[in-house]
Amino acid sequence: MGRGNDMGNDDAIGGNVSKYMVLPSGYCGQPKKGHLIFDACFESGNLGRVDQVSEFEYDLFIRPDTCNPRFRVWFNFTVENVKESQVREILDIFSVVLRVIFNIVNFSKTKSLYRDGMAPMVKSTSRPKWQRLPPKNVYYYRCPDHRKNYVMSFAFCFDREEDIYQFAYCYPYTYTRFQHYLDSLQKRNMDYFFREQLGQSVQQRQLDLLTITSPDNLREGAEQKVVFITGRVHPGETPSSFVCQGIIDFLISQHPIARVLREHLVFKIAPMLNPDGVYLGNYRCSLMGFDLNRHWLDPSPWAHPTLHGVKQLIIQMYNDPKTSLEFYIDIHAHSTMMNGFMYGNIFEDEERFQRQAVFPKLLCQNAEDFSYSSTSFNRDAVKAGTGRRFLGGLLDHTSYCYTLEVSFYSYVIGGTTAAVPYTEEAYMKLGRNVARTFLDYYRLNPLVEKVAIPMPRLRF
Repeated sequence: MGRGNDMGNDDAIGGNVSKYMVLPSGYCGQPKKGHLIFDACFESGNLGRVDQVSEFEYDLFIRPDTCNPRFRVWFNFTVENVKESQVREILDIFSVVLRVIFNIVNFSKTKSLYRDGMAPMVKSTSRPKWQRLPPKNVYYYRCPDHRKNYVMSFAFCFDREEDIYQFAYCYPYTYTRFQHYLDSLQKRNMDYFFREQLGQSVQQRQLDLLTITSPDNLREGAEQKVVFITGRVHPGETPSSFVCQGIIDFLISQHPIARVLREHLVFKIAPMLNPDGVYLGNYRCSLMGFDLNRHWLDPSPWAHPTLHGVKQLIIQMYNDPKTSLEFYIDIHAHSTMMNGFMYGNIFEDEERFQRQAVFPKLLCQNAEDFSYSSTSFNRDAVKAGTGRRFLGGLLDHTSYCYTLEVSFYSYVIGGTTAAVPYTEEAYMKLGRNVARTFLDYYRLNPLVEKVAIPMPRLRF
């Protein structure tokens, strides 16, 4: 267990704190109750340094992404060893009841949804369900004491001495959780669900590829209409995984719409493009510090192996005369905007450009949290290496490539002004609505009424 009262300067953050007990300045006695212990040495954890300001206030420093100091947004850490005096009610200058104040002082972004009411997530040993802190206890401001960086301060009541408390930027979704989820699906032996390992990351984690379709669509010589979906290229964008799981759960269900979609389309899904970054607790980069969503033009098989594997598969499908790659959707989360929305491409062909707007418009009708007014189409040079831009230039005029974004925080329903915070279930609901929208796009609605709900067939 680490011990100390000063962890050095801001530039010395090289790893996560590990069971780090914070001692008062000048303290030389034995550790005791109330000397808080911070830890981030677990999967998807991130906290690089802790400075004690007072018994009731701590400055916290996010560990930068591995091999890339530019990105400091995601945090995920635990606190334990609180004492009774730290759970007493204290009235401070904000006229609210506070216990302990945590200041996260080295965010790399200035704009943030914390300005709009977003709050960190918390759970504890006795209350294991994630929930947001009350927004009234969260403050986001430029701080002269920290190089005029923006600081997010939040006040929290440690109300149970024996609990371990965990705080995170957003709902965590780890690589291990993802593997357990896929293992559980595989054990169901559904004859329309296929899982394969498309490749491995630099640290030898699996790049999973799922195929969801009727077995008839996979027989030799069959023509295929393919929808290709990817997620978590940016590892800290955890809502991407919940949306992706919503898509998968709906497509493998016995819902009549899902059955019709499986009969007519082939869904290829690579839900976690950056498993190393996810595991390490990075926000944007891979193990080696690369933003993978800027390397689609020429991904390296050794530096960007997951991206390289997916790109090779897409090119292979593109060159197959029996395969029509109709959609590519890359799922992300957005740190400054509300709702779900899409980015699309700009084309010289006006008809193609108008056709590209159809799917987002249909999704807007199906999902109350999706905003077509926030959807935009661009060809910014800085986005040239993204999956949407690269594949939009590679594929022919019958293909549509989008980035699907969803807010880290909330959505505003049309006709109202109140922000509704996203939950894990709300993210998955957006995924289900994305899947349902393909029924409208392909005008398959009349077929749904003809579909009876049979018992699922098993694959042996």
